[in-house]
Amino acid sequence: MSDDLPRCAWCGEDPLYRAYHDEEWGVPSYAERHLFEMLVLEGAQAGLSWLTILRKREGYRRAFDGFDPERIARYGEADCTRLLADAGIVRNRLKIEATIANARALLDLRERGRSFSEILWAHVGGVPRQNRWRSLAEVPAKTPESDAMSRELKALGFRFVGSTICYALMQAVGMVNDHTSDCFRHEQVAQMGSLR
Repeated sequence: MSDDLPRCAWCGEDPLYRAYHDEEWGVPSYAERHLFEMLVLEGAQAGLSWLTILRKREGYRRAFDGFDPERIARYGEADCTRLLADAGIVRNRLKIEATIANARALLDLRERGRSFSEILWAHVGGVPRQNRWRSLAEVPAKTPESDAMSRELKALGFRFVGSTICYALMQAVGMVNDHTSDCFRHEQVAQMGSLR
């Protein structure tokens, strides 16, 4: 599957990885359900490859009711047992419990009249940050903004939200444009960020 388009070095040749890179990664997203999905998936990825999580993404959508926070927040011990037996997801009790806790924390925010999207996007002033990294080696694993996001989310009751996970989330949902400057998607994503 070679089309000669210049891409970020991390996406390799796998068709699923390329599709994610070409169509989704870095595209600005403000939709709560998508932001929650990506928070869950980035947390699940801790210690694993992102390709492993992409391959299990449909399994996650099925197992976690389409990332519906209202439904997930009601999960109990029987649901944890069911999820721990589900080969379609990463069967790690701490990550499963974190997903449930994060759904509850998101609902707590709503009850207090706060928006999950606004809380996340406030860390970049509501507008995607346009980086111009020349190589993958220049891209940071975390930033002062992801440090601040991590602290805020932890204070709000979220789990598996360390600074590195928060920065990966910021990249995935287009809060930062970390496509390298030679990647064909860099300018396309930059244009999307200027539309808001």
